[in-house]
Amino acid sequence: MRIFLDTANADEIRQATKLGVISGVTTNPSLASKEGIGTLKGYRDAVLEITDVVDGPISVEVVSVEAEAMIEEGWGISQWHPNIVVKMPSTRAGFEAIAQLSADGVKINQTLCFSVNQALLGAQAGSAYVSPFVGRLDDVGQDGMSVVRDIVSVYRKHDITTEVLAASIRNPLHCIAAANAGAHIATVPFKVLTQMIDHPLTTAGLARFTQDWESATRQ
Repeated sequence: MRIFLDTANADEIRQATKLGVISGVTTNPSLASKEGIGTLKGYRDAVLEITDVVDGPISVEVVSVEAEAMIEEGWGISQWHPNIVVKMPSTRAGFEAIAQLSADGVKINQTLCFSVNQALLGAQAGSAYVSPFVGRLDDVGQDGMSVVRDIVSVYRKHDITTEVLAASIRNPLHCIAAANAGAHIATVPFKVLTQMIDHPLTTAGLARFTQDWESATRQ
């Protein structure tokens, strides 16, 4: 399972890239707003900065809600850089836009997916990736990871090549569960990535090794 970083913060992306553990980035309007980005030009500039750091898929979401506007906006976004993947919501208008843009060669990440039915429809429409939102499903009392498992299972049974990208990851256990469920990708916030790295026994063990070595060199 590959790891993407879910952020629009260029500094976080640079730090994660130095670790050699991420192979792509996902963004959305909420993440962009969090970084003070409030215009399409500002969003484009931020995304292009990301493409200078990460040589992998960069998912960029449309903000339009009507199919025609989604198609126009999505096509424009796709021209920003060869690594751009356009995020489209799992709505009627979204599926129409996915079908049109994917037929024109635009890679699509079907976002805001909350069911196997939506994932099946997105795959038929031409999505390259489908993003089930694990944490948000958990928030409303559903088992988000079971949806990931079911999508993976159905795709495998029918040789569907759309990749399953587990999103709305809230903690390191979510990432482990996504890997066990067979997700192709998990996109994680920077905070979760650092939690995946840190372990108290590693910290204690390193401190002990350092202490023992310093004692030995003083003899």
